[in-house]
Amino acid sequence: MNRRILSLAVPAIVSNITVPLLGLIDVTIVGHLGATAYIGAIAVGGLLFNILYWNFGFLRMGTSGLTSQAYGRKDAEAEVRVLVQALGVGLLAAVAVLCLQYPVERLAFYLLDAGAEVERFAVDYFRVCIWGAPAVLMMYGFKGWFIGMQNSRFPMYIAIGVNLINIVCSLFFVFGLGMKVEGVALGTVVAEWSGLAMAIVLWWRRYGYLWSRIDFRESLHLAAMRRFFSVNRDIFLRTLCLIAVTAFFTSSGARQGDVILAVNTLLMQLFTLFSYIMDGFAYAAEALAGRYIGACNLKQLRHAVRNLFGWGGALALLFTLLYGIGGRHFLGILTDDREVVLGAGQYFYWVLAVPLAGFGAFLWDGILIGATATRQMLWAILVASGAFFGIYYVCSGSTNNHILWLAFLVYLFLRGVMMTFWGKRIFREEYLVVMCRKNGYGKMM
Repeated sequence: MNRRILSLAVPAIVSNITVPLLGLIDVTIVGHLGATAYIGAIAVGGLLFNILYWNFGFLRMGTSGLTSQAYGRKDAEAEVRVLVQALGVGLLAAVAVLCLQYPVERLAFYLLDAGAEVERFAVDYFRVCIWGAPAVLMMYGFKGWFIGMQNSRFPMYIAIGVNLINIVCSLFFVFGLGMKVEGVALGTVVAEWSGLAMAIVLWWRRYGYLWSRIDFRESLHLAAMRRFFSVNRDIFLRTLCLIAVTAFFTSSGARQGDVILAVNTLLMQLFTLFSYIMDGFAYAAEALAGRYIGACNLKQLRHAVRNLFGWGGALALLFTLLYGIGGRHFLGILTDDREVVLGAGQYFYWVLAVPLAGFGAFLWDGILIGATATRQMLWAILVASGAFFGIYYVCSGSTNNHILWLAFLVYLFLRGVMMTFWGKRIFREEYLVVMCRKNGYGKMM
């Protein structure tokens, strides 16, 4: 079981770590163009696309849960049906984004309130990068499907390939052809479409035998899409809660001044680093929980969850220890601004509590996605988000950064607690019996 967990988690962790490299590469390239407005444009454009695409994260998560259950019950028709549905919804969503790109652009830059020069360059970046939307959203479907098929190596190969292509193309367009921000954006678009092409080729080479099982009419029939949308609706609403908390955390720090904003941004890098690792184990949880629920194998499901929490608890303790020993030195590497580093020291102990407070939320997210118990996950984050905003407004008004961090820790911890409370039902024999009867497959093991 530990080998299965690590074979899924490690490639997923590698994939996660490559995610910020796309933005880092773009910033590094424009940083040598001689104008700070270029860097601001990439930062603003990158933030806009992060928010835009984050809303479609359900395409990966919902696909992973449904596919892993089909894999567990050895239902090849259901496996390819979920893929067709995910790619179809992703393509439809991308067409909608492209059709609405102008009002989206105007609304985004109105809310972001960037300077005139930064906005001009950021608009150029946006208008090129938006043409990568179909590739990005369809890749979400492929990534979730591969994970559901117990294969996290293919997403890793694609992520590494996308980054390498992005580096080469962006350097060529900017320094070879003399393009500016548009060259960086074009390099990103070429890399994204290349990633989709890689996903298709990898799928064909490994899973091409499933082509004969595809029935497009049945897959896209309204009745067949009902479960896909019911699962993804809950995940979409959950994502909105995540965005609300994250955006509010950032804006609340900004209202307290540039130093506090920089301090919180710096400290959140430690949370982000931990989240990249835990997300890898959450992906493993999605794949294994769905697989054993699909196979109606309660014994293996419990075994997988125990081992996952063993890994999660051990990693939380390890990160707490590492941050306690070297976290302050790490912050000093990220910035040489003495005022920011000293300010971060006042709030550093909150970050030390993040791994132990948050690892349960990451793992339960994966387990409940694999179980397609997305309604329980939604209720948990609604309660936790309500606690976050309630604690902040009741205790601090709008100025106390310690209360902001306290509210964030309670939010993380409460998500794990609530999902533990509501998630226990999937370990009951009666729950899997109902699942087996409902879906007409297998016997309880």
